[in-house]
Amino acid sequence: MESKNPVFSRQSRGQQQAWGTPTPEQLQGMYDTPSYAPPAQRTMTIDDVVVRGFITLGTLVVSAALAWALNLGSGALIVGALAGLVLALVISFKQSTNPALILGYSVAYGVAIGVISHLYNNLYNGIVFQAVVGTALAFAATLTVYALRIVRVTPKFTRFVVAAGIGLMGLMLVNWVATFFIADGIGIRSGGLLAYVFSVAAILVGCFFLLLDFDSVEQGVRAGAPAKYSWLMAFGLTVTLVWIYLEILRFLSYFSSSD
Repeated sequence: MESKNPVFSRQSRGQQQAWGTPTPEQLQGMYDTPSYAPPAQRTMTIDDVVVRGFITLGTLVVSAALAWALNLGSGALIVGALAGLVLALVISFKQSTNPALILGYSVAYGVAIGVISHLYNNLYNGIVFQAVVGTALAFAATLTVYALRIVRVTPKFTRFVVAAGIGLMGLMLVNWVATFFIADGIGIRSGGLLAYVFSVAAILVGCFFLLLDFDSVEQGVRAGAPAKYSWLMAFGLTVTLVWIYLEILRFLSYFSSSD
């Protein structure tokens, strides 16, 4: 017959603990505890993004230098550009953090950048160095603007930058199609006043995208994103810097005399 005496019940629990027999509360706690607890993931830091950024951009620069030194032709340019574009689309749409894909993009697009840079430098001696310095200055200025909060990245600003980027890409596509019928297309790449305005706008939009990249890094660190996402952040920064470099290179060519 079960005892209703509370004193006896407390004594029974004490005896259970003393003898090593779990109490009903302990048994319930053991039942509720998951059988396996995965180890906590290390969160992303600014240093992670900086290191991955140097690796990603460094890989692109090395492959570009090799393509320049080997004097690869237009075939390598086409293959590198197409392979880089495909990898960039895969990484962007899948939001992939796979280092192999990201470094593969760096190698492929680096080859294309190396061929393009060599062609420009053959026409306008010293222009590549000027474009590299211009890109570095644009990066430093944009980082300063972001750090001082001179321009704040808001949802409205983000929508504007994305829309501007899509608009520029659309104009370039229209211009490319128009070249099949008119030699200079719609004039945004022919070296006239419209071309100057378009290049300046493209460089500014590239800098605006850098602001979005910086904000993504800051938000990711603040939200405690896994460390692997630093690869994706590095990829975004590299793509934007390539955009700015190519636009500065073209803009400088308008004011340079061919040798």
